[in-house]
Amino acid sequence: MTITITAFERSPDGGKGLARDTRVRWALEEVGQPYQVRLVSFRAMKEPAHLALHPFGQIPTYEEGDLALFETGAIVFHIAERHAGLLPDDAKARARAITWMFAALNTVEPPILELATARLLESDKPWYAERLPLVEDRVRGRLNPLSVRLGDADWLEGAFSAGDLLMVSVLLRLKSSGILDEFPNLAAYVARGEARPAYKRAFDAQLAVNTGKPSTG
Repeated sequence: MTITITAFERSPDGGKGLARDTRVRWALEEVGQPYQVRLVSFRAMKEPAHLALHPFGQIPTYEEGDLALFETGAIVFHIAERHAGLLPDDAKARARAITWMFAALNTVEPPILELATARLLESDKPWYAERLPLVEDRVRGRLNPLSVRLGDADWLEGAFSAGDLLMVSVLLRLKSSGILDEFPNLAAYVARGEARPAYKRAFDAQLAVNTGKPSTG
């Protein structure tokens, strides 16, 4: 059955890989599954046809036969369970990899999104200069233990897994802030993720939608 995902017709980030369809593309590329992409406009995302797939009117969605999924974590988990390459065979290692998937989305990403929101939408507020350091410190509060846990390892739990895919995707949002550079092992971790051929294919595919040409980086 053909896999179809949805993505922005025109991404707010201009194709820098921060839109969440990139995570799903990456997962599909890692497991070698072909897929089609249906591009949707912001207006179409709020219309009944898309809301039937994603009740909150966002992207991405995932369709395969009569199965329709939304929420990036759920989609990546489904892909990882169905196809070899993103979760270990050993039951305990598999459970640990799944734990890191939840940690990426539930523990590490929220303060990073709060920082992005502050920078994008609150910079003109009179309290912005006072609030920003507090938000940045909350991000550091998550990165510190993550950095300690990763140490000098390449990946969080042995071989690359869906936990690393989501964690790298989350940390990518920090590249422009400079905070990631304060944690050299995490910056190197993100760079290893970006260097994976599957990530490069996913990145180039979504970049082409937004610029009409593939990445040169």
